[in-house]
Amino acid sequence: MSKLITPKGYKAALSKRQTEQGIKLIKDFFQQNLSTELRLSRVTAPLFVLKGLGINDDLNGVERPVTFPIKDLDDAEAEVVHSLAKWKRLTLAEYEVQQGYGIYTDMNAIRADEELDNLHSLYVDQWDWEAVIGAEDRTLAFLEDVVRRIYAVIRRTEFLVYETYPQLKPFLPSNIHFVHSEDLLAMYPDKSPKEREDAICREYGAVFVIGIGGKLANGKKHDGRAPDYDDWSTMAENGKAGLNGDILIWYPTLEHSFELSSMGIRVNKESLIRQLELEGKQEREKLYFHQKLLNGELPLTIGGGIGQSRLCMVMLHKAHIGEIQASIWPQDMREECEEAGIPLI
Repeated sequence: MSKLITPKGYKAALSKRQTEQGIKLIKDFFQQNLSTELRLSRVTAPLFVLKGLGINDDLNGVERPVTFPIKDLDDAEAEVVHSLAKWKRLTLAEYEVQQGYGIYTDMNAIRADEELDNLHSLYVDQWDWEAVIGAEDRTLAFLEDVVRRIYAVIRRTEFLVYETYPQLKPFLPSNIHFVHSEDLLAMYPDKSPKEREDAICREYGAVFVIGIGGKLANGKKHDGRAPDYDDWSTMAENGKAGLNGDILIWYPTLEHSFELSSMGIRVNKESLIRQLELEGKQEREKLYFHQKLLNGELPLTIGGGIGQSRLCMVMLHKAHIGEIQASIWPQDMREECEEAGIPLI
């Protein structure tokens, strides 16, 4: 069911032409800085993969991929990608990328089961990145260091936009705050996960929520994660489970928390087996990707996705992601946006 937030008195700060110019400015600058910061090389990525190999990502574990038959392959089915977490790991092995280096790509995806609102579209575009690490890097300290470096790139981008369009005043704080999902639950036991994110982001401005995918003390997950890419079950040096998380900010335009990136240290052999068992998905061990990992043929990695349209939306102070990208929206949402002064593409 689609939902919509209509900020009172909203007026786009940039014209449609300025917006398109701003999108190019942000995308060019951000990916160059991200690749330099994390030592990533650009690679070309697929829009679809063959069904049944275990390469496509299941996100929260329930979303249905868009599928279609391929005439020239005897109607073998292909799936439009959800994201590229597992594909990137296979590519790192194929390209023999060394520890301390990685890859990034422009990922385009269709998520047909998405609930449409100001932030969620059927069309997803993100910088998907992945880097090779050593066993000694599978720590919370290493994860937090990478998060800080990504956040620094986000803030540099915000300043560039401000220099170009002085009416777009910077609002991101200097530092990002770290909190484990278990501690967040203890702080706000009567709130839903989304309400907890709103509360902590309102207080700190930018937050990385650690440990997303496993059950918390209340028996519920903060949010879902598929069992075969992020490591959400390994005990970190803080005594809590999870080597992954989300980069969230407080977004004044909508007065809500806003996810910019989902990322984490990826599963090793032990955590893959453990997480498949916890989720009752042991049959996946037989799939192509999972066999490669279990046989020690894939490198240890850290990686994530950073929403391109989402980042542009925040940097350009937009109220709806449909002001940044062309997509399909319910007719009543389009009409409501028009009444509220939100010019969807």
